[in-house]
Amino acid sequence: MILSRRPDIERFLSRPDPQIRAALIYGRDIGVVRDRGHALAAKIVPNPDDPFDVAVLTETDVADDGGRLEGELAAQSLMGGRRLVRLRFNDGKASADKTAAEALERHAAGELNPDAFFLIEAGNLDRNSPLRKAAEKAGGAAAIPCYEDEPGDVARLVRETLARDNVSLNTDALNLFVNRLPKERGVARQEIERLALYLGPGSNTVATPADLEPFLGVEPEASLSDAAADAFGGRLGEAQAGLRRAAQEGESGPAAVRAIGIHLGRLRRTLTLIKAGAGPQEAAKASGVFWKQEREFLRQVRAWTLDDLDRVQPQVLDADRACKTAGSPDRLIAERLALTVAGRARRLGL
Repeated sequence: MILSRRPDIERFLSRPDPQIRAALIYGRDIGVVRDRGHALAAKIVPNPDDPFDVAVLTETDVADDGGRLEGELAAQSLMGGRRLVRLRFNDGKASADKTAAEALERHAAGELNPDAFFLIEAGNLDRNSPLRKAAEKAGGAAAIPCYEDEPGDVARLVRETLARDNVSLNTDALNLFVNRLPKERGVARQEIERLALYLGPGSNTVATPADLEPFLGVEPEASLSDAAADAFGGRLGEAQAGLRRAAQEGESGPAAVRAIGIHLGRLRRTLTLIKAGAGPQEAAKASGVFWKQEREFLRQVRAWTLDDLDRVQPQVLDADRACKTAGSPDRLIAERLALTVAGRARRLGL
């Protein structure tokens, strides 16, 4: 079966269905995959690091020895408890994918050790993957796709991780920190843990944006979000300079296009809220606008309309698709999109 809705996934990870003998957790963000894998493993066995109850394999192990996987799934726990067989896919080798699919089908049907649990953690498997197909179809298995975190997911991760060290961020500081975090879950978690050490574990500190400036280091003007704001404000030169600085810091063209799309989304949400009766400042805050950017953002809100945004949206989507084409000049595509947006902003009087 497929578990794609967040409530269903969280329910399964906290209370695994006893009828499910195997789970495939996969997706582009391997950090999210690993987090969910750790959460599930902790519910299956008391100690996921216990070598007597847990076998950890890679696709290389499976590819080199086709019978090893089923042997591990058929084996009994040496300590008499439940057994966990954990398979980690890094490269998605075709031979290992097929072998794992066959083992999953047999194990889900109860043909091997019924007290063992088969947990597979993989990257972005496509629809033709035998392993993905097997997990989706088997009644005794669960397929859990993992997608890139939304801003709300990242904010929750930040709050929960910092709370364990009795430190926190106020609303503006949280928005600032979330906007500056890397997209990959594993790297983001390392940054959050580093911030907890910076604030002082157990100090009960509630940090403000001013408290974060020394920690963040790079000024916000060099960020992709500010480059996007410059584009929508009609400042082409500043937008191009910001995109190029971001590229020097390691940001990609797709990330730049995504930042432009996020800014467009905030403008759309703010205009929609205003149309529904909200005040401009209230609407901007509800859309996640950082307080230092509020004045410029509201200037743009007064110039842009929902119809204007509808005209730009297809160009953002086209640029996003173009950036994801192999061999595409993604930085140039992002800069051309910024030029298009800035040109329309100027025509609107910005």
